[in-house]
Amino acid sequence: MKMEIGLDNKLLKIGIIGTVVSAVCCFTPVLVWLLTAVGLTAIIGYLDIVLLPALGVFILLTGYALWRRRAQ
Repeated sequence: MKMEIGLDNKLLKIGIIGTVVSAVCCFTPVLVWLLTAVGLTAIIGYLDIVLLPALGVFILLTGYALWRRRAQ
């Protein structure tokens, strides 16, 4: 039981951190500035293809971890 609680906390941390990071990169130009500074501006066109599904996955992971926590 204790290991399951630790796993739920770890899933919740990963979900929240991933959601925040991908939301910041989606809704602010932070990642665009970073890629421009490094010289990888060709990748900027593909950011939405990667970031929006990643945001969805992290939101689902956070919801799953909260659901598991509530079920216990």
